[in-house]
Amino acid sequence: MDLGLKDRVLLVSGGARGIGAATVRMAAAEGMRVAWADRDDEAGRALLAEIPDGCFIEGDLSDDAVCAHAIATTVKSLGRLDVLVNNAGVNDSVPLTAPPAEFLASLRRNLLPAFALTHGARPHLVAAHGAIVNLSSKVATTGQGRTSGYAASKGAIEGLTREWALALAPEGVRVNCVIPAECDTDQYRRWFASQPDPVLARSRVESLVPLGRRLTTADEMASAILWLASPRAGHITGQFLFVDGGYTHLDRAASSAHAW
Repeated sequence: MDLGLKDRVLLVSGGARGIGAATVRMAAAEGMRVAWADRDDEAGRALLAEIPDGCFIEGDLSDDAVCAHAIATTVKSLGRLDVLVNNAGVNDSVPLTAPPAEFLASLRRNLLPAFALTHGARPHLVAAHGAIVNLSSKVATTGQGRTSGYAASKGAIEGLTREWALALAPEGVRVNCVIPAECDTDQYRRWFASQPDPVLARSRVESLVPLGRRLTTADEMASAILWLASPRAGHITGQFLFVDGGYTHLDRAASSAHAW
């Protein structure tokens, strides 16, 4: 299916690795002109070697000045901005026992980039009648018990999805949210590798996913993101799409025989 994205301009935050990089690669394959912003200079430049006509912006997006620079650089380099994917963030495990300053730092890492980038992108997206796709996490729905900053940030992302969808609807800009659960990314693989038995740790997580007893792939996330960004989803706004093999909402009894 042609998604109708050819020649449109995309900016992905946190686009050098994982779901972000998968989205950049898939968008380029769809004929989009792509930009990505990330603090990982090495990974960002490696992706630029794959997509030499792309635009990589290096910097820490917890700084709103870097976010403004990312928008300006994208528009200057690629001429416009049609789609913004707010993907940057990390489960930084800031718990309830952490000092308030650490909680605020987590919000700056995981929530501020989405607001600052959307704030800066707004006039360009309005001019293009474009789209925003936010990335949340199942943690905002289920909790995790040890990551207050990340959970608060992702819950806020979902609230802002509805707020921005309403705010921008009169200007023809759609805003939706894609929500992963257990996704096969390099960050998750590093966590598995840190466990005493990495193979067992992975199999335990996989056993809790009803559909296929496997992790969601980054490409599956990218497919959902780009579909929501495309004209094929032209009358969809303010919605949450869980791409998780049923992990978040299906009865845990379905996984009891495979549980830990």
